[in-house]
Amino acid sequence: MGILTGIFKARDKPQNATSGSAYRFFIGGSSSGKNVNERSAMQMTAVYSCVRILSEAVASLPLHVYRYNGEGGKEKAVKHPLYFLLHDEPNPEMTSFVFRETLMTHLLLWGNAYAQIIRNGKGEIIALYPLMPNRMIVDRDEKGQLYYQYNTSKDDAPTVKGSVVNLKPSDVLHIPGLGFDGLVGYSPIAMAKNAIGMAIACEEYGAKFFANGAAPSGVLEHPGTIKDPARLRESWTETFGGSSNANKVAVLEEGMKYTPISISPEQAQFLETRKFQINEIARIFRVPPHMVGDLEKSSFSNIEQQSLEFVKYTLDPWVARWEQEIVRSLFSADEKTGYFVKFNVDGLLRGDYQSRMNGYAIGRQNGWMSANDIRELENLDRIPEEGGGDLYLINGNMTKLKDAGAFAGGPEKS
Repeated sequence: MGILTGIFKARDKPQNATSGSAYRFFIGGSSSGKNVNERSAMQMTAVYSCVRILSEAVASLPLHVYRYNGEGGKEKAVKHPLYFLLHDEPNPEMTSFVFRETLMTHLLLWGNAYAQIIRNGKGEIIALYPLMPNRMIVDRDEKGQLYYQYNTSKDDAPTVKGSVVNLKPSDVLHIPGLGFDGLVGYSPIAMAKNAIGMAIACEEYGAKFFANGAAPSGVLEHPGTIKDPARLRESWTETFGGSSNANKVAVLEEGMKYTPISISPEQAQFLETRKFQINEIARIFRVPPHMVGDLEKSSFSNIEQQSLEFVKYTLDPWVARWEQEIVRSLFSADEKTGYFVKFNVDGLLRGDYQSRMNGYAIGRQNGWMSANDIRELENLDRIPEEGGGDLYLINGNMTKLKDAGAFAGGPEKS
């Protein structure tokens, strides 16, 4: 392991630059000159909207623990200790929705989500608490063993003493995002800081434009010599500057003339640039533009399909990360062969009422859905067994080809 130690060191953060490239991945200054970090990025409405959409979508999906029943099927393991933690209350301070929403927000902004696993004296998991990703370091010791180092804060609950806590991998639920080594994900905000920085610069430019009266700056020309140009400029700004003074009529004396010298935002394609940056940010998080308020390319005929693609290509990969990491970190080796967790995305994939009814009718008539199967999907009460709710029916006019004509008394043909 001595050789591997040098290879696997410092996995907690990106290097200064890629090999042979000057492009830097650090959070901070962007090419637009604006400082970009997780909190400044969240002040952009497009980033906030994308993070909120994805975190709330994952948090609102039903999460269940299942066990294989030995008959080729599965059933909810409601008596398993993890069922209550994952489905209802991971710790006494949070609901399952808030817990998953918080971790998903960390995953989207920092590229990693961490939660401390609390066990009782028997080794059973009794609680899960979120940890801040910006205070976590993932590294290997001199023997090549993975460990997690968490820097505590004075704002944390006083449950531990000291400023640094070393945690074993078995004490941490770690959901990594896209990364280069498979252990630690890299921050999407850091990777896309130039695009987000440009959006911040455009927004700041627009705000300053309206603060200056929504009119181009210009030059006041005087045929003679002005004794106090600074006082004249201040007087002009006080009278006509600011959005509250926009469109005022200026009266010029002594032959003065006002000449605009800057171009309008429309000429600079300011609005088009802002719209493009919104789509650029939506592209980072793979969120359809119509979900962040851009309906330009959406219509009645394609918006449902875009929503289905959002579930398939955006949510499903995130859900798979969650499911597999929960099983890997929270279940014992023996439990992994008999239990699994599943997010239920069926509700998001449901079509309109008529399409659902047509699909149910096909399943019912062809014998692979019962009345109770359909009622459960529609969140309706089950029909009692004596009422025939679990019967699987099939149309009587369907038979095997070799038996065609047998019921009419005709000769059976081979």
